[in-house]
Amino acid sequence: MITLISIELQKIFRKWRTYIGFIAIGVLVVIVQVALYFTGEGYIKAITRNFQDSFIMVGNLFNGYLVANLVLTGLYIHIPFLIVLVGGDLLASEATSGTYRMLLTRPVSRFKVVSAKFSAGLIYVFLLLAWLAFLSLGVSCLIFGTGELVSFRGKLIIFSANDILWRFAGAYGYSMLSMFTVFAVSYFFSSMVENAIGPIVSTMAVIIIFLILSALPIDFLKDVSPYFFTSHMTQWDGFFHDPVDYTNIIESALVLGGHIVGLYLITSYIFLKKDILS
Repeated sequence: MITLISIELQKIFRKWRTYIGFIAIGVLVVIVQVALYFTGEGYIKAITRNFQDSFIMVGNLFNGYLVANLVLTGLYIHIPFLIVLVGGDLLASEATSGTYRMLLTRPVSRFKVVSAKFSAGLIYVFLLLAWLAFLSLGVSCLIFGTGELVSFRGKLIIFSANDILWRFAGAYGYSMLSMFTVFAVSYFFSSMVENAIGPIVSTMAVIIIFLILSALPIDFLKDVSPYFFTSHMTQWDGFFHDPVDYTNIIESALVLGGHIVGLYLITSYIFLKKDILS
């Protein structure tokens, strides 16, 4: 199995579209860091303007933790598109290149093939999020230093320097689970078509449709929206609330986990039943 996953990873990283996500995140994070380097103090003054007459703010409030938090908030909604570029191509590319028959006539079970591709895709998502964490948190802390974290979630919260890293670890970990779900959706669509464009468009369309439906003020949609995976993707933000609502985070994580397992099993079934002779 490890050999199969290694082969699938080689396939993934031989394609230029795989690096679009890493390049895009690198460029966007650098732009944000440069912009905040020159305007960051103004941002701090803006979000604390209503409190400056009542409190004296001391310490290094403009630091790498603040930059990482802003980057994660700003880029999070754009990362799914970078993921589906790879996820939607994993199975569909085999059909496009006409290699399904050769792939599935090997002395390896179809279940192992579809599982190896799925595992390789999850590893890609992990590496992409690790790259985001390295640039947004690691590099930002080297450039801007560390200190307290100013967070505005309906109310102004200032976290002490020794109460921050575990929150980022939780946020990035939960973000990874959310992006695993996006990948699972694109992988599912990839098993049904013979062109990678279809899964990419379909996955983004599903995300957009679910987000729109969740926002409509209709009682029925409000009742069913908790079952949409999109309603749980942003729970990473809960780690920057005080206190942290672990109940909501765990419930949302279970919903996302259920989507991942369910989509994996459905995709595997479709792949096992796929006709390679037509």
